[in-house]
Amino acid sequence: MMADVNRTGPLVEYERRISDGELMTGDICQISALRELQRLHDELVESVDTCRLDRYNTSDKFSRSRWFWSRLMPQSSYSPVNGLYLYGGVGTGKTMLMDLFFDQLPCTWKKQRIHFHDFMLSVHSRLQKHKGLSDPLEVVAQEIAHDAILLCLDEFMVTDVADALILNRLFGHLFSNGVILVATSNRNPDKLYEGGLQRDLFLPFISSLKERCVVHEIGSSVDYRKLTSAEQGFYFIGKDLSTLLKQKFQELIGDNVIARPQEVEVVMGRKLQVPLGANGCAYFPFEELCDRPLGAADYFGLFKKFHTLALEGIPVFGLHNRTAAYRFVTLVDVMYENRARLSCTAEASPQELLEKIVTISEAKSMAPRTSSRSRKNDVTELCVDNELGFAKDRTISRLTEMNSKEYLEQHAISQNL
Repeated sequence: MMADVNRTGPLVEYERRISDGELMTGDICQISALRELQRLHDELVESVDTCRLDRYNTSDKFSRSRWFWSRLMPQSSYSPVNGLYLYGGVGTGKTMLMDLFFDQLPCTWKKQRIHFHDFMLSVHSRLQKHKGLSDPLEVVAQEIAHDAILLCLDEFMVTDVADALILNRLFGHLFSNGVILVATSNRNPDKLYEGGLQRDLFLPFISSLKERCVVHEIGSSVDYRKLTSAEQGFYFIGKDLSTLLKQKFQELIGDNVIARPQEVEVVMGRKLQVPLGANGCAYFPFEELCDRPLGAADYFGLFKKFHTLALEGIPVFGLHNRTAAYRFVTLVDVMYENRARLSCTAEASPQELLEKIVTISEAKSMAPRTSSRSRKNDVTELCVDNELGFAKDRTISRLTEMNSKEYLEQHAISQNL
């Protein structure tokens, strides 16, 4: 344990939780990442004035004036402290470590912790608001920097070409406004947006990211999310289980409650039709959520109003329904971020739902079948997609955790159920 009892920070808090039995015995890989987070924590505390982190500090009382004049006369002010980019596989505890770091920082600091999906939705919404200006991206960056000098982005993953094409300029402006980035991701920075459209225009962002952030890989032989105990009665495997799921849905909303179609406002005036909803619970056939042109914005809007989703008929994913697989991965990410509850029927277990999705390297390493007919069938059934392949393990892990006793108990506590 740390000798200085007055010292604070993520590593100090982590060791306290282990000592109190709240966490398992320290994972050496997590401790290595925590040392980096503790180092950054200490640097920020020492440089709080220089970095303009404290929103109530008298030295920052003219910040609004400075922000106004910077819109008229742009000026660079890079932070003396570099950020941190943590990456690693599924279940290594990245989100937990990010939360531990963020929660140990003073609440008076200009800081924000947000999921990358949600952050980019906010950026695009702000861009719409400033449409018509000569450089709306610069204004958006100044607005973000005014509210949050320390920007913590969880699950940094670039799959959308619209995001990819603005990230370099956006973060160029953010960094020149003194913003410090802390990010978690499943991908090495050099592998971000790999194989994406017009990736050559995205590559300068990777260089900028590595220049402004310390890059640290976190590994672990343990998927902590799979250590939870399974809870029966929320994930039903099989076909034609609509009646069973509707019975479960009725239990969740209350025996005497009648569910009715509802409408949810999602983003920029758009509305999402909910087939059935009551008491914070929504019921959807899979096709209505994942076979329609919906995205993260729609899902975030849905879970601002509902805390539980009953989803009927999740299929096995492959080449024939690749787009639906992308939407399903996004849906699970948004649900997990919002700590929402899932009750569903599916054709197979979480592992089997996504076993036909593979990365390019996985496809190359697969041993060919002796029969040419078998080999042809294997190839036609496989979906070779790097982004989906990398997201697969995270989705399986999250679905497993979301069906655990511990997750469902936390959900019940948070919703006062």
